[in-house]
Amino acid sequence: MTIYDQLLQFTLFQGMSRADLMEVVTHTKFGFSKLAQKKYLVKEGDSCTHLIFLTHGTLQCETQSDDHSCRVIETIKAPYIIQPNRIFGIAQRYSTTFKAATPCNLISIDKQEVLLLLETQLVFRLNMLNMMATDSQRLRHHAWRSAPRNLRERLTRFFFSRCLYPAGPKTFHILMQQIADELNDSRLDISHALNDMQRDHLLTLHRGRIEIPLLERLVM
Repeated sequence: MTIYDQLLQFTLFQGMSRADLMEVVTHTKFGFSKLAQKKYLVKEGDSCTHLIFLTHGTLQCETQSDDHSCRVIETIKAPYIIQPNRIFGIAQRYSTTFKAATPCNLISIDKQEVLLLLETQLVFRLNMLNMMATDSQRLRHHAWRSAPRNLRERLTRFFFSRCLYPAGPKTFHILMQQIADELNDSRLDISHALNDMQRDHLLTLHRGRIEIPLLERLVM
């Protein structure tokens, strides 16, 4: 796969003409790297100084709450941009730890090069604005969604709201009492609802851990 094809996998470069892509490839300093399986790419709290593009492979992502009472592990497949909204704004640090689940190929662009692309490439600038605006609009809409009708729907929303990607396998390291506190319900009711979901083969319960084989099945 050529560098042009690799870049066109990502929304930031889609819509560019061949001439624009040639100019980007010619004048932009790209970093190309490989990440061995089980090696860390970035850790939560690391400074975000580059845009990092996963062009091949699968990453394991681990996100945890501020008080460490909930930890979510999921996988992300290429093509994927590693938290692009963290390169600007008030919190320019990664909020998730990324580790290679399989051997990975990556392309990176330094922040100064990103600023230059934003200045010189209209399509790149519009794509970046659209991506940031879409994320912001989705977050703003969360408070106005229809209220869950029952405890199962509240649990489903709880799981979805804590994931980077709304599909695929997820592992939640959390105690039932913590879920009860989060949802303002009793531990007994949470236990009954989760066991009902387990009987429907939507998830598997372990001590302090919940395995969800396919998150999207929770809303089917």
